[in-house]
Amino acid sequence: CRQERSREELCVEGAAAHRNTMDCLIALRGDGYVLVAADTSFARSILVMKQDEDKILELDDTKIMGMSGEQGDREQFGDYVKRNLALTYYRTGEALSTKAAASWTRNSLAKALRSRGSYQVNMLLGGYDADVDKVSLYFIDYLAAMHEVPYAAHGYAGFLVLGLMDRLYKPDMSLDEGIALMQAAIKQLQLRFLVNCPTFMVKVVDRAGVREVQLGTAAAADAPQQ
Repeated sequence: CRQERSREELCVEGAAAHRNTMDCLIALRGDGYVLVAADTSFARSILVMKQDEDKILELDDTKIMGMSGEQGDREQFGDYVKRNLALTYYRTGEALSTKAAASWTRNSLAKALRSRGSYQVNMLLGGYDADVDKVSLYFIDYLAAMHEVPYAAHGYAGFLVLGLMDRLYKPDMSLDEGIALMQAAIKQLQLRFLVNCPTFMVKVVDRAGVREVQLGTAAAADAPQQ
């Protein structure tokens, strides 16, 4: 039977869920690619410990997963997902599709949620499936809700960038256009968000694999006009 959790445990989980919103995670799906951006700040309470934290996990050669939340949960659950996807490949000789990987991740979160070991992590999982020549992006939150989306954001970033995405996003955007839109979203976040997010890491996944994208002045100059 399901174990009852104490009021203290629920309060701790509620506080952790609130801290999850301080991480900034943004992603979009374009014409043959998925872009994922995350801030690189690692903060605890009112202190910033470092500014080079990588919150975008490379699950395999064709899948990436941006994660926000408590660092311990991010590291532990992210590694758990990555190792189990690799185990499935070694057992069957077939890599899971992006949809299957997202569903497995959601199911693992749902099981953990019904135990004392729930994970306070939110995720944006994107990947490229060579057999159907298609990219996809999935929104997954710490309550194990999942949905395929064209673009998404976790944390307070959603309040500031989703309106911009609604207005400027196009399903057939080229990679350069997608990078320019991501640059515009990050610029909006840095301008209006109370919490300082000075640096972001951006990764792209497409048929060529996974790689990091540098957001330079060219992308800023080419950012779409509002």
